[in-house]
Amino acid sequence: MFDDFYGLTGRPFQLTPDPDFYFESATHRKALSYLGYGLAQGEGFIVITGEIGSGKSTLAAHLMQRIDRERLTVGQIVTSALDGEELIHLVAQSFGLLVEGHDKAAALGAIEQFLHEEARAGRRCLLVVDESQNLTVAALEELRMLSNFQLGAHPLLQLLLLGQPEFRQVLAEHESLEQLRQRVIAAHHLEPMEQAELEPYIRHRLEKVGWDGNPAFDQRVFTELFEATKGIPRQINQVMTRLLLLGAVEQRSRIDSAMLSAVLKEMRSDSAFPSAAPRPMPRVEPTLGDSVKQIAHGQAGQGQGGGANASDMLRLLAERDAQIGELQQAVIELADKHSAGVRLPADHLERLAEIEARLAEQETLLRRTLTMLIEWIERNDNPRAAA
Repeated sequence: MFDDFYGLTGRPFQLTPDPDFYFESATHRKALSYLGYGLAQGEGFIVITGEIGSGKSTLAAHLMQRIDRERLTVGQIVTSALDGEELIHLVAQSFGLLVEGHDKAAALGAIEQFLHEEARAGRRCLLVVDESQNLTVAALEELRMLSNFQLGAHPLLQLLLLGQPEFRQVLAEHESLEQLRQRVIAAHHLEPMEQAELEPYIRHRLEKVGWDGNPAFDQRVFTELFEATKGIPRQINQVMTRLLLLGAVEQRSRIDSAMLSAVLKEMRSDSAFPSAAPRPMPRVEPTLGDSVKQIAHGQAGQGQGGGANASDMLRLLAERDAQIGELQQAVIELADKHSAGVRLPADHLERLAEIEARLAEQETLLRRTLTMLIEWIERNDNPRAAA
């Protein structure tokens, strides 16, 4: 891969959030100021919004590195389309609480008891909710109710909500959310990076993996890259990954404007880099998470009593392992060719980028289905425990 060719110690432009690569642009610096102010208040809601790929999750990860875990206990969840009851159980799990069955009252009781114990131990609690735009109004109301927990006059739980621009609009306009709005003590919308920040951003990430000036960059590359990406960090990362791949394939020690033009043309032709900010692509086939949810409700394969069974789960996991194995084998074959000095055809650039994107997608998918897997196991353990 290009990291070997350029002598880098890692991948500088990976798409998954990594706090070690955090870059403090002007908009991120403002966001941190609002976060600091909000956390100092110790109550209510802090809201951070931004376009897809603007760096919300990386900002939150950076914040988690800076906090004192001896004084602040943090629970983190990434939401999908959950109703209020499902959300309450997910919140309990984020704080390490195991609630038998699916009784909402029991989950609320466990959360309140945990918050009281943490307060008596001198620790505050923060719940970080990512992808908040997926929450229903009812689920948001459940979060507001959680913020009511108090020990005397002291609030026990503070919430940080991260979401896309549509969440900002729902929060501002929905008439049923007036009480929640009144509890927002700090809010910031992450804007794209400014043009003058793009070159320092790229150099910052490269230097994190041992960049020593190889490859070098023509100055026009930074100007044209900003025009193409509008300063959205994830889009910058996408283009830079392909640009470095092209440089490695063509054995270039300098990245120029012509190479950038070729990469942008290729990405637009395969719809990997739309002109507008990227939106979630429509689902073509069921994902592992969908299948797990179907099994948990007895819809995919009928075990005893029409519910979930282990063979269905094992089949799904085997299918997922096979898909990941195919991707890994493709990477190995291409890497072997590159190590042997074989000059890879130009179309391998696209294939490598697609493989990287698919591997990142698998990682995200597995994280998001973890909660459903836990719930599935708990539902199937309870009958055995009672037997």
